[in-house]
This record gives sequence, C-alpha cells and structure tokens, in this order.
Amino acid sequence: MIPFRYLPRAQGPDGLATSTSDLQAKTEKELQDAWKSAPRPLVLHRMRHLQWLKMSLFQGLPAKYKAQDASQPWMLFWIVQSFQIMGVQLDPVTKQRAIDTVMTCQDKVRGGFGGGPMQYPGILPTYAAISVLVCVGRPGPGGGWDEIDRHKMYDFFMSLKQPDGSFIVSKDAEVDVRAIYALLVTATLLDIVTPELIAGTASFIASTQTYEGGFASTSMPYYITEDTLLDEPRPAIGEAHGGYAGCSIGSWVMLKPLMSEEESQKLDIPKFLRWLVWMQGEEEDFGGFRGRSNKLVDNCYSWWCGESLALVEALLDTQPETGHEDELIEDDGIDDEWIDTDYWLYNNKSLQEYILGVGQDKPGGLRDKPGKLADIYHTFYSLAGLSTAQHRVYQSKTTQEQLLGHWEDTDGFIPSSGTKETSEDRQARRKALWAHLRSWKEDESSHRYVGSPNNRVNATHPVFTLLISQSNGIMDYFYGQNPGKSSSQVATGE
Repeated sequence: MIPFRYLPRAQGPDGLATSTSDLQAKTEKELQDAWKSAPRPLVLHRMRHLQWLKMSLFQGLPAKYKAQDASQPWMLFWIVQSFQIMGVQLDPVTKQRAIDTVMTCQDKVRGGFGGGPMQYPGILPTYAAISVLVCVGRPGPGGGWDEIDRHKMYDFFMSLKQPDGSFIVSKDAEVDVRAIYALLVTATLLDIVTPELIAGTASFIASTQTYEGGFASTSMPYYITEDTLLDEPRPAIGEAHGGYAGCSIGSWVMLKPLMSEEESQKLDIPKFLRWLVWMQGEEEDFGGFRGRSNKLVDNCYSWWCGESLALVEALLDTQPETGHEDELIEDDGIDDEWIDTDYWLYNNKSLQEYILGVGQDKPGGLRDKPGKLADIYHTFYSLAGLSTAQHRVYQSKTTQEQLLGHWEDTDGFIPSSGTKETSEDRQARRKALWAHLRSWKEDESSHRYVGSPNNRVNATHPVFTLLISQSNGIMDYFYGQNPGKSSSQVATGE
C-alpha cells in the first residue's frame, strides 16, 4: 500500500490565494462535512442506488440528459452494467428491450453504431453498444450477437485509421487515444483484429506519454508524405489525464502479445506508476483520485486510475498468482485496524472510504464529490472503482498456459478487403490474443472490504470494464472456443 504523504497546505508558491487554491479549500471543507455525516460503519446504499437506476432505466432520465442524445448506447451501458456490478441481473424482457434498442443504432450502410437511431456511426458509441450486447445479448435469433455486421464494422474502423497508427473518433473528427481503446476492446471481443488494423498503433500510444509519466489524448505527427511517418520524437499534445491514461494502458495491455520486442520497450512503466500514485489525494481529499495534476478529486477516477494500477501490476509482473491471506478482511470504517497487503499499489482502503463515505448521493446514485448531483456516468465508474479497490484481478499465467493448450483452430474473421496475413499467422495471433485476455481472474484470497462484506460488489475485468464472465463468454463465442462451457471447463480443458 502506498502511504499518504505529507505536504504543506500552502496557497501557492508565492503564498497568495488563487481561484484554484480557494476551490481546493472549499472542496476539502465539503468533503469533511460529508465524511462526518456518513453513517458508521460505512455502508453501500445498494437498494437506494438500484431504485435510482431503475427509475432512470424505466421512467426516463431528467431533461438535462437531452444533451446526451448522441450517447444513447453509453447511457444504457452505464445503467445496465451498474446493475450487474451490484449483483443484479435484468429479467429476460428487459434484456430483450435493451438488445432491440441497441440494434436500432447499428448503421447497416456504413458499419458500426451511432449514438442513436439514424445517427452517424462513431467508434465510441460502437464500443458502448457492443458493451451493452456483452452484458445482455446472446447468440441466436434476436440475441444481438449474430446481428452484428462485423465486416462492415471492420471496414468502418479502417476508414478512420490514420497513417501514424491512431484513429479519429468518427468521420472528419479528431484523433483521440480513447478511440483506440474503444476500437481495440470491440475488435478484440468480436475477433476482428488484423495486422492491418493495429499497424503502428502501439507506437502511437507510446508517443502520447507525457513528461509527467501519464498520457495525453494525442501526439504531434510528423509526415514526409501522406503515408510515411518520420522516425522522430512525436511530442504529446496536452497534459496527462486519468481517462486518457486508463485508455492508453488498457490498449497497451491488449496489444502486448502482438507487439515486437522493440515496440514493447517504448513505454516508461515506472514513470507512469509514479504519476498514477500521485493522482491519489491526500488525507484532506479522503483518498479519492484526481484526473490531472493540481486538480480536484473526482469519483470517476476511482476506476480510470484504479484499473490502471491493476494493469501496471500485470505489466511489472512482480506479484505471485494468489494471495496468502486465509481470512476475509473487512474494516468498520471507524478505527485504523487494517491488515495490509502488497497487492495494491495504492491506498485501496482510503479509496473505498472516499466512495462509500463521501461519494454517495442521498437520493441514490453516486457523484463526483459532495456538492455535485449523482449521474449515471459517475455512478457506473464509481462502482467500478469500488470493485477494483475491493478485488485483486490479475493475469494468471497458469490459466493462460491451460488456455493455450486447449485452443482449437477455427476459421476466424477474414476482412472482405482481404489481408496479407497467412492462415498460420492468423491462427497464432488469435490464439495468443484470446488466451492473453481470457486469462484474467479474481484472486479469491485477497478481498478487502471497508464497512462489511455486505458492501461487496462484483469483480471487474480491468481491461474491458466488464464482468470477467461476460467478456469470457463473448470471446469464447466469436473465437469459436467451446461456446456454452463454463470458464472453469474452458480453462481446464473439460
């Protein structure tokens, strides 16, 4: 665990108050007040949040969400997956309504999904739509999975690819590393990754790492012709940001088994780790994460920074596969008794205290911070952050070896436009990617709960932001690896 560091609460280098220092002081006061009024022991108000989400899903969202009309698949994903993180499954009728709603957003001409029916497609709503289908969809008629036009989606993705390996988020739009993450999650789950699709992408991601160690949204390209990229430093554009960091490191982990040795050395992981742990707030911030240096804490970064730290652990590969604790560890949120563990690279107890103690809104839902209203975005990513603070989810080498041995060659996806990849290379790539992303599992011996085990939420895959069983199920189906068998059967070869 990373201990809190003591820093003097100076107003600024010249000792003068600024609007930033005033806002920080105001936020600290609001955090203190919220913490003092929180019930003891700390409680996840599960039923309150479920009722709030139920109203949002069935009765409709407030008028302020009109601005999110082009984000309809996103809003459905945040609500549906919040239910499932809290252990609640939707009934078959509601699942079917969600499937039917999402499928109306598929662009049958251009490929991909739009932010609503008849809206222009983009990478980001495509990711959200596929994530909904992972949560509630299924194979077969009306299940959504078989109605996904993977060929048109692939062609749409390729139309957005840039010479430097990046992607624009939609036609005539901007380059953004979040589009890379959204595309790679979608392509990986649906088995439509090809060498042509990911050419240059790892190097582009590395180019967005800033001097601080985090990641910016993009970098400065250098071209000598339309299709030739100079081998020169490409400075990152903008400051390091928690959301960009989570998407960049998630993309890097997905690409890892397909990288050359030279590419795999381009990220400075220790520098990234240093930046990440400094994003966690101090005692005055009650352990929440901020998204940028010198900014306020925000509950959504519980996930973006928390999952990044889980992925860094995997990249550093310094921990054994399972924990050594024999008993469930819980904390009542009152005293300082807490059995420490080496598996978290940050103060996971304080993060849980931030989420449970100051991040919940009384009417239901979770919020950015006290003084803000709950919304479905912060509800989802706060719950996902709570999940990553409670559960150690790691990449199991043992499971990966079992999966590699269990692999059966299947035809796989071949783009309509063709590919230079040989059949043997395609099978080797698919096998490596499937086993790499399919081998993440929960360490059952390393749970940590603040308050009580009743605050437990389901473990979340740090790469996909889905339940592990969900991502395993859709990957098994599209890769043709024993669909219908349980995760344990696939892993053991039964």
